[in-house]
Amino acid sequence: MDSAAKQQLKRLLKELRGIRGRHTELVSVYIPAGYDLNKIIGHLQEEQGTAKNIKDAKTRGNVIDSLEKCIRHLRLFKQTPPHGYAVFGGNVAAQEGKVDLRVWGIEPPEPLNMRIYRCDQRFVIDILEEMMEHKEVYGLILVDRREATLGLLKGSSITALTDLTSGVPGKFKAGGQSAARFERLIHGMAIEFFKRIAESCNKEFLPLKNLKGILLGGPGPTKEEFQDYLNNELKKKILAVQDVTYTDESGLHHLVEKSADILAKEEIIAEKKIMDRFFTMLAKDISKTAYGEDAVRNALSLGAVDILLISEGYDDKKIEEFELLVKESSATLQIISLDTREGQQLRDLGGIAAILRYSL
Repeated sequence: MDSAAKQQLKRLLKELRGIRGRHTELVSVYIPAGYDLNKIIGHLQEEQGTAKNIKDAKTRGNVIDSLEKCIRHLRLFKQTPPHGYAVFGGNVAAQEGKVDLRVWGIEPPEPLNMRIYRCDQRFVIDILEEMMEHKEVYGLILVDRREATLGLLKGSSITALTDLTSGVPGKFKAGGQSAARFERLIHGMAIEFFKRIAESCNKEFLPLKNLKGILLGGPGPTKEEFQDYLNNELKKKILAVQDVTYTDESGLHHLVEKSADILAKEEIIAEKKIMDRFFTMLAKDISKTAYGEDAVRNALSLGAVDILLISEGYDDKKIEEFELLVKESSATLQIISLDTREGQQLRDLGGIAAILRYSL
């Protein structure tokens, strides 16, 4: 599912989430992949007959008419789309007594394996919301003798989970027996700290059934020493061990960046690469870039846009408008999340930019 399709589904879910029926009159229908569409239409027609028994005349009319809207929408298809289909219909009028019947339909990002018909005050969207969640996550561990930070990479979002400090002192300058005793003391404190980190890793990572791997980083040899104290199950999950200077939250971003080859297929790396390309071009050949709404509109009108970059936080209606312009111009659209530094930089540029096919 590309970023534009994902953004479209997000907008739909946001809209449906905000709708509440006055009575149990909002229709939700989920059609499994490969299911006979004619059977679904027949079932909805049967439900129209059942709805005639609803006592309240307005509710009865709204349910029957909503079902009819859904039936007409489904008749536009010769067969069920490959991933199945979800259709929603109902009276969404804000004022009591008014009628504004609407219908929405979408092919889910993953194959549907269940058939659902429900008439309620809310649309059933939890199934689609679950599909939007990133199924796989990566554990992030940064460690040195004084500090450790645990985090998660999920899609394009990096989240710090736990910060730990050891109290292990720095180097002791004096020599002799005092230095040896002090070094043994430091070593013992470091071991206890490693055990604490390992316990935190067990707490944060072992319950995660969708943990795809672990990235381990930190300065010097400490990260290698720490591995001896890590749970064997988690140790097997380590995909990369990286030299990272900082072991605080900012270091989590550096750890992910240094592991780009391991994470090549992940959303965050794809976004970073395309934004790096834009900023490199902006610095070296600004004439092959555009940013700001007016400049991007002009470039699109000239057919000069190769890749259109839009911030996830950009106005929804304008995103829809630019999606149509992109289709007309054969450009590629990439929605950039706000979870990365690059995404925040795009937002600061006005939330919209483009890499051009030729100089303007």
